Amino acid sequence: MTAEQQRKNLEAFGDYVTRILDPTYILSYMSSWFREEQIQYIQAEKNNKGALEAASLFLKYLLQLQEDGWFRGFLDALSHAGYSGLHEAIVNWNFKKIEQLEQHRSLLKRLQPLFKDKIDPIEILPEISDCIIKQEYEEIMQVCTNRGKMAGAEKLVECLTRSDKENWPKTLKLALEYGDNEFSKLWMAEEDAKGVETEYLEEDYVGTSSIHIVYREEPECQNLSQNSCLPAEVSLAKLCSQLKPRNYQLELASPAMNGKNTIICAPTGCGKTFVSLLICEHHLKTLPQGRKGKVVFFANHVPVYEQQKSVFSEYFEKLGYSVTGISGATAENVPVKQVVENNDIIILTPQILVNNLKDGTIPSLSVFTLMIFDECHNTRKQHPYNKIMFYYLDQKLGGSSELLPQVIGMTASVGVGDAKNTAEAVEHICRLCACLDASVIATVKENLEELQQVVYTPQKIFRKVESRSTNRFKCVVSQLMRETESQAKGIFEGFENLCQLQNREFGTQKYEQWIVEVHKACKVFQLPDKDEESRICKALYLCTSHLRKYNDALIISEHAQMKDALEYLLNFFNDVRTAGFDETEQDLTRRFDEKVKELESISMDPGNENPKLKELFLVLQEEYHLNPETKTILFVKTRALADALKKWIEENSQLGFLKPAILTGHGKTSQDTGRGRARGSKCLLLTSNADVIEKENINMYKEKMMNESIIELQAWDEAKFKEKLLHLQNAEKFIRDSQQNSKPIPDKKNKKLLCGKCKTLACYSSDIRTVKDSHYTVIGNSFQKSFVIKPHPKPKRCGDFDKTGKIFCARPDCSHDWGIRAKVNALEIPLIKIQSFVVEDVETGKQTNPSKWKEFNFEKIPFEATQMS
Repeated sequence: MTAEQQRKNLEAFGDYVTRILDPTYILSYMSSWFREEQIQYIQAEKNNKGALEAASLFLKYLLQLQEDGWFRGFLDALSHAGYSGLHEAIVNWNFKKIEQLEQHRSLLKRLQPLFKDKIDPIEILPEISDCIIKQEYEEIMQVCTNRGKMAGAEKLVECLTRSDKENWPKTLKLALEYGDNEFSKLWMAEEDAKGVETEYLEEDYVGTSSIHIVYREEPECQNLSQNSCLPAEVSLAKLCSQLKPRNYQLELASPAMNGKNTIICAPTGCGKTFVSLLICEHHLKTLPQGRKGKVVFFANHVPVYEQQKSVFSEYFEKLGYSVTGISGATAENVPVKQVVENNDIIILTPQILVNNLKDGTIPSLSVFTLMIFDECHNTRKQHPYNKIMFYYLDQKLGGSSELLPQVIGMTASVGVGDAKNTAEAVEHICRLCACLDASVIATVKENLEELQQVVYTPQKIFRKVESRSTNRFKCVVSQLMRETESQAKGIFEGFENLCQLQNREFGTQKYEQWIVEVHKACKVFQLPDKDEESRICKALYLCTSHLRKYNDALIISEHAQMKDALEYLLNFFNDVRTAGFDETEQDLTRRFDEKVKELESISMDPGNENPKLKELFLVLQEEYHLNPETKTILFVKTRALADALKKWIEENSQLGFLKPAILTGHGKTSQDTGRGRARGSKCLLLTSNADVIEKENINMYKEKMMNESIIELQAWDEAKFKEKLLHLQNAEKFIRDSQQNSKPIPDKKNKKLLCGKCKTLACYSSDIRTVKDSHYTVIGNSFQKSFVIKPHPKPKRCGDFDKTGKIFCARPDCSHDWGIRAKVNALEIPLIKIQSFVVEDVETGKQTNPSKWKEFNFEKIPFEATQMS
């Protein structure tokens, strides 16, 4: 086996390695392979975050090694340290023995609280010493000495659940029986354990499990396998190459295999990725003689792109086809035209193709024979998918003699948009089909029973919870908000009239909406006296910023604990004190400080417990009582709320069996949310707002309406359907052409960019330069003097540049966030965000506050390194 194959396998089975290995035990044997700072980072990760995170970092460094012999060095280190089971599994690339230990790990985790209470680790350690690493044995003894037996027992559980010794469950059982320990009756094989669980789960003894808190929906990642032990890429690729397609998958693929442009609409978890592989393989093998196939697969998000690239590569390279991929992160250094020409299958993020069609690098879509759009419901408006199809439809409707590629769309839901009835839903779906030139919508009909056996639809439960009967926290914060609004009115009498939104109750999304609109209006507020204008704008900016934070805190207290809402405010005011702390902020801060003790008293009062959290606690207890292997996802709206709920779980001793983590989603919430794929899963909505439940009922109605509309369209005569699509395509092209002809000419008049907070002059539009078409910098020494640089709190690689710092308005009493300092092609330059500025016309003095660069019409000049002094 080559080093690359070993690297690939080790990456594939990395989950097993990180679940077992504590890398600090083998670092001394790997010192010749790692740099000193890498060893220190791994040790720091273990100290700060634990063995799992340290093992992940270790594996990352290991897979980056290029020196000969690195793999043998790793195996030798495992052997020397005592990881005999892991060593054997990697040598044979067979992890079956380790996987069989999972049921015993789960049982021990479930019984951890009782284990800590009943077990003296010093008594049983000599009997089980062969089950753990020598260093672990010493550490457990040291913990017992320094912190007591319960802490030692907790450490022992941690070590045993990471053990790679196949006999450790049996050895532990014998050790417990030998010592006549009352805990021994619980330690038995999984089939007997089921009879024990009920007895002890009536108390607090529920197993360690995982709960994820998501505050934005992630893109769909298709999954064919129900085996959660392997990484998704590996399980998909292996299953796709080994499994026979199910009948419903062949049914979904059939129209596309017959050469028709098709939208495949099927639920999450049914294996649409496998269907796309079947279509792709059939397409490449059945093209007419003399015509070479070329497939492009579009993935909307980078994680999906990475997954599909891996799956397609493993599946097709064995069949002799060349597969590659290009994303935004790699496009800068890749000759796109040559890559497309030299490969059979190309995985792309869609903007790459849009850019290369626009500049002529790719002459037309006729270079491809098949295009597959993942999450194709996004093909609308100005989405890159739709822009690609604009080229396709222009070619089709323009009467081009060149052959067009076949088009396949994949989605879990075509949606109905704003439709209120079936007729409007049919129109919405027809428009999507027109955008993709798809004459067929493929759904499972003949093999529906088989699909239902594979894909489980979660039970949906709506539960209305009463709010707190009295809410003193809200009363105090609301009073602070009223005082802040009064202060803003004192600064400017017309404050309330800056936005006419009515019925804005404190602590609601509607109030948030009002604040955002007022915030925008404050930025472009103008007076003849520019100094007075700057003073008022800055003061109103501060007031609205504080109102927004108070509103956030009320939302947190509504859904989580009052003390978390208070902590959110305390952190905000600490940040205020360390930034530009002027008279207005001093006054706003003083008002808050006067109420802190009262708010602390309220938030610590047990009588102010949130009924929603009580209900959530009961739900979690019940579900994990019935099934200790339960996995839970909590969906919330904001990061602050996700942090608050995570903290609540961690601080609740009766939920100690849960290990919460926060997932950050990407992109807008799609219509396939509630990812309960396991049989028996539930989707539970907890809310005190009846309108939210009504909204969910409407969503369920829309889903039913969508399915009925699809059935209606499938019954249409194909010629009639194509005629409808052609009519829509011509109408859309007419509108598109009209808009292109009326595109605004870039405004060459010079504009001022003023700080959005204090109105200080930052730069002129003539000094702005575009970087890689999507970023904006400013040249000239005067701009360099108008901002200050601070280290970036989270420096990282972002696409084609490195974030190294943050830039802020240089006025000490302002410090408004203007953007970032980035390293682009070895040159460090400022990159500004337009929403941080007010644009003022030099001639008329009119001010605007664009929220996106495309809203700012000015002459865009590309950046050249020589322009930056």
